[in-house]
Amino acid sequence: MGMMSEFKEFAMKGNVVDLAVGVVIGAGFGKIVGALVDKVIMPPVGLLIGGVDFSKWAITLKEASVDAAGKEIPAVAIGIGEFLNSIIQFMILAFAIFMVVKAINRMRKPEAAPAPAEPTEDVLLLREIRDALKK
Repeated sequence: MGMMSEFKEFAMKGNVVDLAVGVVIGAGFGKIVGALVDKVIMPPVGLLIGGVDFSKWAITLKEASVDAAGKEIPAVAIGIGEFLNSIIQFMILAFAIFMVVKAINRMRKPEAAPAPAEPTEDVLLLREIRDALKK
């Protein structure tokens, strides 16, 4: 079997295709959650705590400057706001995935084991003989 046919067989297995679909949908869902946090949730939160724009909230370690040749040296800053936005996005994504997994597990609950079948007449007769011999 050639390498291409082996690869085709591998790529067409159900799990690989399901994984690819999950990655694509997850990437799209991640963008939706990112927009939700950045554009819908954080602006009102920032307004409530004093007009803070979380996307620009940072601790500047070194201000921007211009070197001797006239080239601008960008500022060195820690982007706390972007980090906070990322944490909130992660929490929303984690909760959504938890809910999906919980729903899937609820659908996959194993059925109750069937009650044991009544013993056949032969088995009942053998039990009677056994009990009679014990006496």
